[in-house]
Amino acid sequence: MGNNINHKVAVLGGGSFGTVIANNIAANGHAVSLWVRDQAHANKINACGENAAYLPGYKLDSNVTVSADLEGSVQDCGCVIFAVPSSAFRQIARQISEHLTKDTTVISTAKGIESATFLLPSQVLQQELSQCEIGVISGPNIAKEIADGQITATVVASDNDVFCTQVQELLVSSNFRVYTNHDQFGVELAGALKNIYAIASGITDAIGAGQNTKSVVLTRSLAEMNRFASELGANPMTLLGLSGIGDLYVTCTSPLSRNFRVGVAIGQGKTLEQAIKDVGQVAEGINTTKLVKEKADELGVYMPLASALYATLFEQRPIKESLSAMMLSEQNMDVDFMVELND
Repeated sequence: MGNNINHKVAVLGGGSFGTVIANNIAANGHAVSLWVRDQAHANKINACGENAAYLPGYKLDSNVTVSADLEGSVQDCGCVIFAVPSSAFRQIARQISEHLTKDTTVISTAKGIESATFLLPSQVLQQELSQCEIGVISGPNIAKEIADGQITATVVASDNDVFCTQVQELLVSSNFRVYTNHDQFGVELAGALKNIYAIASGITDAIGAGQNTKSVVLTRSLAEMNRFASELGANPMTLLGLSGIGDLYVTCTSPLSRNFRVGVAIGQGKTLEQAIKDVGQVAEGINTTKLVKEKADELGVYMPLASALYATLFEQRPIKESLSAMMLSEQNMDVDFMVELND
């Protein structure tokens, strides 16, 4: 994907985030093919010029074409953006692999972990699309706010500076700023981990917790994220940026967050199955909670908040008991990573 030219771009996934990303790119003068699974849905979006199922009233740029033909959507594209749930990455990547070349830029936007392998979405893509240049975009990016023109920023992560610059040029607008980070693993892992704590924050909100309690949950969430991510090799400083504390704050406080809404439903006394049904969209944090808790136990990483949430979601432990167990757990350091100051 060269610089300073109009590219053909495919966005795979017609949910709310895929729709706004496709529209941003199209508004920058690029031809965009937005892939959705259902042809009837594609026809409806093309006919009315909006994705009413997810973002009613949000008009699509004329450069966006919606299709249910996966292979046709990626044909001759300089850039392919994966905006589907992380569980679908491997299957879709295998379907389109033969249509992509070494010149194709591939970007992951998902914030999850593959169950069978504990691989992050871009790592799955690196296995299945090894011929392509692969990177990540992640950050506090609630689609509805992007659609409303609210000022938003994201992070493109790759160790390739040319790749980062190209993605910046592709996505940037007057309301959408794109920063860069070379810690691709840390940026992507942070995006997956924060969904765990969004569920926990939704629960605390639903049970009427005060601001003191909410501040404890938010800051201990960041501490657990940093502890776990550092154990796996991420740069702890990455979690102090947009993809870490920025995304954590938004997801843990916004009623537009799917994971937060799952937590609210759980806090209101609904079962996990009822909560998932109420939200109606994939909340990656449910699966991530299970995977991360099990991995933390395996590695010996201290994560009492994630463990308490796991007990509530998967062991049917009452919320009050989980909170009590968390409060009675070992009192650890406030900050695990300190910068040594010279005298």
